[in-house]
Amino acid sequence: MRYGKAVKDSVIKRVLPPDAESIRAVSLDTGISDQTIRNWLAKFNQGIIGEGAPLGPRQLGTTEKFNLLLEASSLSEEELGPWIREKGLHTEHLQLWKQEIRDTVNTKSSQEKKNMREANKRIKELEKEVYRKDKALAEMAALLTLKKKLQYILEENEDD
Repeated sequence: MRYGKAVKDSVIKRVLPPDAESIRAVSLDTGISDQTIRNWLAKFNQGIIGEGAPLGPRQLGTTEKFNLLLEASSLSEEELGPWIREKGLHTEHLQLWKQEIRDTVNTKSSQEKKNMREANKRIKELEKEVYRKDKALAEMAALLTLKKKLQYILEENEDD
C-alpha cells in the first residue's frame, strides 16, 4: 500500500523526539507495519524523505514538470547531460513530460470547444423561450386592453 507524504511525515514525527513514541505503539495506532515505519525512518535519516528531500520524477506536479522542461529547453546539448544527472532525471522523463503537457493542452482545448458548443446550444434554447414568452405577454396585453375597452363601452351604454 502507498502512503502519502503527509502520512509519512506525521508517523516519523511521532517516532522522533520530542514525542519519541515506540515504533510498535505507532504501528498499532496507525495500522502501518513496524517494518514500513523503520524503512521510512531509515530514509528520513538518509535525507531521502522529509522536508528538504528532493522529489522524484513521479512525485512532481505538472507545474514542476513544465518548469523543468522550460529550464531544459534553455540549455545546450553539452549542458543538458550534467543538468539531467543533477536533477536525477532521464531524457525519457523530458520526452514523456512534453507529451503529457501536449495531451493536457489538447484535452483542455477539446473540452473548451465542447463547453462552448453546449453553451451556444443553451443560449439558443433560452432565446427561443424568451421569444415565446414575449409573444405570450404581448397577446395577454392585447387581451387585457380589449377587455378594458369592452368594459368602457359597456359602461357608456349603461349610462345612456
